Amino acid sequence: MRRLSPAEPLVMLATIALWLVLAMLTGALVGSACSVFLHLLFASEGRLYGAPWALLAALLPAAGLANGLLLHYGYRLNTSGLKDEPIEAVNEQQGRMPLATLWIKPVAALITLGCGGSAGKEGPCSHIGAGVAAGVGQALRLNAELRKRLVACGVSAGFASVFGTPIAGAIYGVEMLAIGRIRHDFLFPGIVAGVTAFVVSRFWGVPYPQYHIAFDAGFTELLFLKTVLIGVLCGVAASWFVEALHLARQGFGWLGRRWALWPPLLPLLGGVLLALLLAVLPREYMGLSLPVMERALQGEAMPWLGFAFKIVLVAVTLGSGFYGGIVTPQFVIGAVLGGALAPLLGMHAAQGAAVGLVAVVASASNTPVAAVLMGVELFGGGSTLYVAGACVSAYLMVGHRSVYPAQQLAYPKAAWFTAPADQPVGHEKVQLSYGLLRWWREVVLPSWRRVRERMRRR
Repeated sequence: MRRLSPAEPLVMLATIALWLVLAMLTGALVGSACSVFLHLLFASEGRLYGAPWALLAALLPAAGLANGLLLHYGYRLNTSGLKDEPIEAVNEQQGRMPLATLWIKPVAALITLGCGGSAGKEGPCSHIGAGVAAGVGQALRLNAELRKRLVACGVSAGFASVFGTPIAGAIYGVEMLAIGRIRHDFLFPGIVAGVTAFVVSRFWGVPYPQYHIAFDAGFTELLFLKTVLIGVLCGVAASWFVEALHLARQGFGWLGRRWALWPPLLPLLGGVLLALLLAVLPREYMGLSLPVMERALQGEAMPWLGFAFKIVLVAVTLGSGFYGGIVTPQFVIGAVLGGALAPLLGMHAAQGAAVGLVAVVASASNTPVAAVLMGVELFGGGSTLYVAGACVSAYLMVGHRSVYPAQQLAYPKAAWFTAPADQPVGHEKVQLSYGLLRWWREVVLPSWRRVRERMRRR
């Protein structure tokens, strides 16, 4: 065994001390900034559930145009050439973000959600977190590796601040970077920043709901298998969600190219389509849709097509060019679908809603570890085994898809697939492995031919 260097414990202790200072500073700044955003959001969102349809028909196109103008002209302030996506900032830009445009997405999200667009609240917070962290790294003149860790800290702090789940938020900010790989050297900074941001946000009065879901005191294999089945179905729903987002973006992009439309007109057209959809779909699926999610977690009966309503509204909102988060809709989709499925399986509806909520997050975002921890933090330790089964099965079932186009694929999800490493999702070439194809050709097909020949002789 190699002899332990006397300097190693001192270096590790210095590393802990360094990240306690940097991550706590970053977490405090991010928690304060996100608290301002969340208070503004809570003051403006959810006011239109009972509004006359004519008001929605006026507000949604106007909000779309405002989003389009803001994103089209505001980003001209970015002269750095850097992209403002947190994942790309860590994976490709050595922890750098364009600071001049940091305010654009939070303002656009307030407009989207305040006027009834269907989206989430965590995207602006993770964006704020990444931007603030990048600014801290730039001000302190940190090297590239430290900047990357700090930006990941900022993303973790943003998620922890918005959801009130400091550990899950910290892991989410690290796990979302790549499918199949977690940077363990990011974990300690992320957890410190996440806990700090949560404490600071709570100090500034950000409310966090408490859920009390009763799972069986003693573990039962039957209930575990039922939650796995819910996870499988939630993984299918998550794949529909990802594909719907992709198709909506492609459709509006084609429309813009086909008719040479001025870019800000695309979200305006999306607002018109949203208004038409809300003439026939329930209003409770507009905006954040938190009331319907909370009813599902309280055990109320959920409509079978409720999850599909949310998928359609979010796809049109984000696909047309509105800006907003992508995780809160996953909560709603999973809670509504899980709550609808649970009675068919002999489960309490609230149990199904709880495991469905985290299962869709695990699959659509490809963050199963963070989703399991989120279930534990939200629903208590009694849910651990059940949310774990649902999350992992959903994560596998969604395949190699993601709501984050910049997310990289580090490792395929099964040994039967092969793909080049570290390519963005959607650009990678996931293929069946040679071993599986050979097994199919040499074992399955000959066996099927023999069975068919025997049946023919009879």
